[in-house]
Amino acid sequence: MTAGLTVGEFSRMTHLSVKTLRHYHQVGLLEPAQVNPDTGYRYYTRDQVQTAQVIRRLRDLEMPVADVKGVLTADGASARNTLIAAHLDRLEAELAQTRTAVDSLRNLLQQRADTDRVVHRTVPPAAAVGIQQIVDRDDALSWWQGALGELHAIVRAQGLSPAGPSGGLYASELFQHDRGQATVFIPINGAPGTARTVGRVIPFMVPGAELALLTHHGSLTDVDLTYGRLGCYVATHEISVEGPLREYYLIDADDTLDTGQWETEIGWPIFRADRQD
Repeated sequence: MTAGLTVGEFSRMTHLSVKTLRHYHQVGLLEPAQVNPDTGYRYYTRDQVQTAQVIRRLRDLEMPVADVKGVLTADGASARNTLIAAHLDRLEAELAQTRTAVDSLRNLLQQRADTDRVVHRTVPPAAAVGIQQIVDRDDALSWWQGALGELHAIVRAQGLSPAGPSGGLYASELFQHDRGQATVFIPINGAPGTARTVGRVIPFMVPGAELALLTHHGSLTDVDLTYGRLGCYVATHEISVEGPLREYYLIDADDTLDTGQWETEIGWPIFRADRQD
């Protein structure tokens, strides 16, 4: 069809500004059907209106220009749908991440002082099975979920008897340098030799410690809020000592998939002069 639509007419039809159309021409996303070599005027055809509408909607969904090109040049509907579905999946993941961040910010703004709930506990050494690994902080939560699920499976498979809630030990380097040793464990009844090494699951002794503890309620995505409150309490009222920070998962994914029901004790190692031996 003869290119008879000026850029102004095409802009009004497609709701794409002249500036946007010029940009799409420059990046090769939507080129005019004809460009007058003398005047530089650009002309479009009515057949290009639908293409422009598709581009507009994909860009409204924040699809990168390169991916939009891929959709427009894809070989068949199946290939186009695959590209679009992949982008929608990314959007949903980003939306979920945004919702989590919003919920976390609301919790921060609405948090109440609850340091009066800090408790002290002398934790003796305990036989356990665990998984230890150097992890990046950004990967810590997904690593924790996988490792803890693996531990629960091994405990059941070997017929071991848990002696308490599962827990975790996290080296200071993980927080200070975004990479460090992380350990998840399940205490078991009996000596360490009761359990067998299977893959990365090993028997070991959880070290004893004097702890100040504060319970975190809900998802671990904003557990830093409870760490902050507990850390401030310890800095004011206790003598902090070197050693991994500790978590006990009183209610976790093995109990319920509803993260709002999770309860996690955060333990900070301290020196207690009033300890009764």
